[in-house]
Amino acid sequence: MRVIAGKARSLPLKTPAGENTRPTTDRIKETLFNMIQMEVPDCVFADFFSGSGGIGIEALSRGARKAYFIDQDKEAISCIESNIAFTKFTEEAVVIKQDVFSALNNIYEKHVDIIFMDPPYNMDLEKKLLGLLKHMKYVDEDTIIIIEASLETSFDDLDELGYEVRREKEYKTNKHVFVRLKKDQ
Repeated sequence: MRVIAGKARSLPLKTPAGENTRPTTDRIKETLFNMIQMEVPDCVFADFFSGSGGIGIEALSRGARKAYFIDQDKEAISCIESNIAFTKFTEEAVVIKQDVFSALNNIYEKHVDIIFMDPPYNMDLEKKLLGLLKHMKYVDEDTIIIIEASLETSFDDLDELGYEVRREKEYKTNKHVFVRLKKDQ
């Protein structure tokens, strides 16, 4: 795994050992960032269930102003901190060492531009998280929320949560779903 583009281009990244994380492949990461390339420069980015931190580091490499990395796994946190130091993004990075649901209240921003989440598959964590996110002051209808999920995960009920699906990109084994809060939520 490596940084695809930007200031830290081609630098290799460590991944946590074991089965607790599923790093996003370079090919999928490149496709994702090609889709959001215009929104990344100078944005505030949040990487939920960060794993190796590869997604947030890619955002920083491509010009994000600040990135939050949230994970509770000890091995993942060690890996994230090592990757941030190696890519020289310590000034722009905030690592929060706790579960994502508790960490939501530890993001001190007026606005987060992009939230990326890659929770364990098929546990409905994304819907629980979306239910909480809509009450966070830093999330509004301009916040892009990108969910990496299994192909089987249905997002048909997002309307009830106050969100709308803006885009969906399927890969061989998973997908990215782009959602935003509906106006007047």
